[in-house]
Amino acid sequence: MIVKVNKIEIGGNKPFVLIAGPCVVESEKLTLEAAAEIKKITTDLKIPFIFKSSFKKANRTNLKSFSGLGDAESISILKKVKDKLDLSIVTDIHSEEDVSKVSEAVDILQIPAFLSRQTDLLIAAGQSGKVVNIKKGQFLAPEDMKHAADKVKSTGNKKILLTERGTTFGYHNLVVDMRSLVIMRELGYPVVMDATHAVQLPSKDLTSGGQPNFIKPLARAAMAVGIDALFLEVHPNPKRALSDAASQFPLADLRNLLIELKEIDQLTKAISI
Repeated sequence: MIVKVNKIEIGGNKPFVLIAGPCVVESEKLTLEAAAEIKKITTDLKIPFIFKSSFKKANRTNLKSFSGLGDAESISILKKVKDKLDLSIVTDIHSEEDVSKVSEAVDILQIPAFLSRQTDLLIAAGQSGKVVNIKKGQFLAPEDMKHAADKVKSTGNKKILLTERGTTFGYHNLVVDMRSLVIMRELGYPVVMDATHAVQLPSKDLTSGGQPNFIKPLARAAMAVGIDALFLEVHPNPKRALSDAASQFPLADLRNLLIELKEIDQLTKAISI
């Protein structure tokens, strides 16, 4: 199955699409500059690119953690990225009310993993007519994503993506079972690998920790299995990021990683033809 996001096609053995950007909208300057640089890299490498940044973070570990600039300001910044840089945009939604808030600024509505069973949210996202990216809950088996997809599909909207982001394995740890990418694709939808949230150490101490040294291996492995899109949270200075500082990928290293991943993707998809 192919899902179209404006001019970008995801699925159907097409080259992989990069979904990337800072975890959350931190400022207009940082957001626009990061988006412009990622666009330059992906344009040079001829990799389709969709910009991602959350307009708010509604599931922070600590009450005092940064959750956003405010809905209106953050959504306005995403709209500027969309219009000025001619990019498709994806952002998280956390309630049915968020759907109408972000509709003019974004092209893909993303359902956070923690909310992947929320029926009303999935139906509201489906009713929007936009592409819906459902992240697999850390508590779900991959085949269980059929039920989440069916909720969106019940609205007549079949523009669905399914994302792997790790499964809970004991306390403060996630693991990725690469079989899940195969299983979810067999449900009939394009699959996405989130190689940054998958290295998180959830709710460790006052913030979520992470093992960013595993981002590259997970991305390589997913490409070798065969995926339709790669999700990376990318930041100019991850250590100073206001959200997910322990699991974002450095923007300075992105070009070299994408060169490597593109080669793996081409080889994998040539074999599968």
